[in-house]
Amino acid sequence: QVQLVESGGGSVQPGGSLRLSCTTDQFEVDYYTIKWFRQAPGKEREGVACIVGLDGVTEYEDSVKGRFLVLRDSAKNTVFLQMASLKPDDTAVYFCATDYWGPEKGCTLGTQYARWGQGTRVVVSS
Repeated sequence: QVQLVESGGGSVQPGGSLRLSCTTDQFEVDYYTIKWFRQAPGKEREGVACIVGLDGVTEYEDSVKGRFLVLRDSAKNTVFLQMASLKPDDTAVYFCATDYWGPEKGCTLGTQYARWGQGTRVVVSS
């Protein structure tokens, strides 16, 4: 049962931009942490960006700082990952996770209790 839905992936050239979306009809995203993960071929799934429920504090992995922004649209009940200056190393399947389910709260949220959806694929190549 998929309760978080990712979309917006695609194929772009280096330096290009994409906006990914994470939405749900199960809860209001304003009140819960949403964290973006990605998994590149042959690599472990890693956290890349996060927005904390209620206060909206954001955190980013060093490799994406200054290039990625995580944004929340209350009216659409959607969290976006705005990606710019994309590099080939950004190629991965991107997933979102939440602290609505499980005991981990905030941006320390790991992968153990996540309920993964299909993700959305991002390919950056010439």
